[in-house]
Amino acid sequence: MTRLFAAFLLCFATAAAAQLSIEITGAGAQRIPIAIAPFAGEGALVAGNPPGQAATISSIVRADLDRSGLFRTLEVPPPNPPLTEVAPVNYAEWKSRLADALVLGSVAARADGRFEVRFKLFDTVKGQDLSGVAYTLSREQLRATAHRIADFVYEKLTGEKGVFDTRIAYVVKRGPKYELQVADADGAGEQAMLVSFEPIISPAWSPDGRKLAYVSFQQKKPIVYVQDIVSGKQSVVANFKGSNSAPAWAPDGSRLAVTLSRDGGSQIYLVNPDGSNVRRISQSSGIDTEPVFSPDGQSLYFTSDRGGSAQIYRMPAGGGEAQRVTFEGSYNVSPRISPNGRVLAYIARNSGKFQVATLDLATRQTTILTDSDKDESPSFAPNGRMILLATVNSGRGVLSAVSADGRIKQRLSTSAGDVREPSWGPFHR
Repeated sequence: MTRLFAAFLLCFATAAAAQLSIEITGAGAQRIPIAIAPFAGEGALVAGNPPGQAATISSIVRADLDRSGLFRTLEVPPPNPPLTEVAPVNYAEWKSRLADALVLGSVAARADGRFEVRFKLFDTVKGQDLSGVAYTLSREQLRATAHRIADFVYEKLTGEKGVFDTRIAYVVKRGPKYELQVADADGAGEQAMLVSFEPIISPAWSPDGRKLAYVSFQQKKPIVYVQDIVSGKQSVVANFKGSNSAPAWAPDGSRLAVTLSRDGGSQIYLVNPDGSNVRRISQSSGIDTEPVFSPDGQSLYFTSDRGGSAQIYRMPAGGGEAQRVTFEGSYNVSPRISPNGRVLAYIARNSGKFQVATLDLATRQTTILTDSDKDESPSFAPNGRMILLATVNSGRGVLSAVSADGRIKQRLSTSAGDVREPSWGPFHR
């Protein structure tokens, strides 16, 4: 890393950036009505914070559940006296407020300067205590703890893991600068991993969520890098003659699939994260690019024009015969596989529009999920429920999210800059 580049990174990594805001534009038909009472004593966690940083644990949990499109949170005025997780629950009263579920909690200061938050989830219809958890946290861990509580509630009431305590990566272009940002799944807590006057594209999370692979043009050509999220250490994975692009991690993190043109046309190669053991695995006279591993690591899906138009193919992860996967339409690119391996998401050209589509690999049913016309870079949430994507709104790049069934839609935007190239990170391990 050059001294000038490092200084540039340091200068902007700590700069305040415009946080992503989320607008819910569609929701599920049957949303679970849930009441989340203000946690007793939670004001102590935000005491002294600036107004923009005064969100409480209960308000963050409410926002998370609302954003999922599966819940309808009910207004609960601060009760007097405050309710806690150990208070007797008047189930009839909460049922009369039309709440099917209830969350009560409290926050208490500890002698060591940290805090303890306790909460419980109740089923008001059946009159049952559905259990709860206690967490110890510092003030800086407020949002992460709230996301963990929302994940607990989500999983208890839906049966699937929540993704509120996960992160997303994306690229923002502000004037001449490109910024690779990492943020919480709700757009808060953004941090600049890399800032450059040259383009940054194709961020991809390592399976353990500790590293990002991406393509940067900081040396005036496309080079694949891997960067440690915590230390910021950047290392070169692929810097060959020609183009180096489209990194994708194997599920076990042992290698990456990349697209290189070092031997002429763009083809797919495997490479270790340290740049060693480069091996070509696709063999065609066309362009093979945008590889992605299947969840079991046994196959690679990729885009190729070997048949005359851009379509999606599948081949063994170690190389071998490729089979065409998409047949509907003349242009299908950017494959992404759901975490359970059953659904392929991709960008399809549909009546002149570029939209997110899904293909059920068992039934072969194709569904167009979006109504926008310039979509790109789909990325599944780690539970497979939502798909994050980039699109264009009023001439500016924004992020959107759509549920895998197309019913729930969100728009994520920032007040300045074009936002592109999203990638949804894995569950925390």
